[in-house]
Amino acid sequence: MKTSTPFSAVNLIREADVDARTWNTLPSSDIVHLTIRAVEERGITVVMAANGDDALAVLKNLIPPGAEVMTGSSTTLIEIGFEEYIGGGRSGWKSLHSVITSENDEKKRAELRRKSVTADWFVSGANAIAQTGEIVACDAGGSRVGAWPFAAGHLILVVGINKIAPSLELAMQRVYEYAFRLENARAQRAYGTPSSIGKCVILAREKIPGRVTLVLVNEALGY
Repeated sequence: MKTSTPFSAVNLIREADVDARTWNTLPSSDIVHLTIRAVEERGITVVMAANGDDALAVLKNLIPPGAEVMTGSSTTLIEIGFEEYIGGGRSGWKSLHSVITSENDEKKRAELRRKSVTADWFVSGANAIAQTGEIVACDAGGSRVGAWPFAAGHLILVVGINKIAPSLELAMQRVYEYAFRLENARAQRAYGTPSSIGKCVILAREKIPGRVTLVLVNEALGY
């Protein structure tokens, strides 16, 4: 079950002035199954999760004990309880995010962040999935998407079905007209500064078998 936070979409929609009816509706089961097939045809493993609790259980099962894990900033991961789980020291994994935040030297911290995209396991969200199978994410600086193309040993993307769009073009439109505006509102609240779209990645095909897993959650999560 999803846990609402102050930065969940429902609490930012008004100030972000977004069209949730267009960009945050749940598609039919037929569209979900069509999308799953299209994603799998692009070399990406898909695991369907009934809700946020189920998605968290899937992650616990996928990531082996003692693994080196880095997370990309993600409202979805917060909502399913993953950030709390890994940050609480109960996971048995090596959290690179905790290593980074505990480093006081600014230059060393920046270097650790740069190297973290090569983690054995990188867990993140995404901004949109096209029914044709492409998965899209954009970021201001690139720390959330740098692991996607090649760097991470294993990439796990946790995404609600609310992010399915009819085409790649509309998936990108969703990023600019919905996800970015909500992220910008979040950044203004959290940091007092606006966000920006600086780096975008379109995951169109994966050649390494088993490297990328999409955990597709049957509810609305993140933005």
